[in-house]
Amino acid sequence: MGNINWLTVGLLVVSNLVMLYAWYGHLRSMEGAPVWIVILVSWLIALAEYSFMIPANRLGAKTMSLEQLKITQEAIALLTFIPFSIVVMRQSISWNYAAAAVCIFAAVFFIFRG
Repeated sequence: MGNINWLTVGLLVVSNLVMLYAWYGHLRSMEGAPVWIVILVSWLIALAEYSFMIPANRLGAKTMSLEQLKITQEAIALLTFIPFSIVVMRQSISWNYAAAAVCIFAAVFFIFRG
């Protein structure tokens, strides 16, 4: 996996954590809020998330193929979802989720295989 740009990975991790909150955090923290307010807040959070995602994709595209960049993003999305789900949303991870994660990590292996 010599093609991985670790700065890209770090930016993608931050991006995913921020976006997870935009997508799911409101289910816990803004439960009683009107949906239009939740949409507005989520869009503002997504705007901040783009400040990490766009540079990550630009940097990553210099050393990775588009396919490698996308699969890396998906693997990071799975990895960041686990602590988010447990810590923020107070939910457990199922065996089905773990099995799906194994499939995604197999995709990472194959996409970076020479």
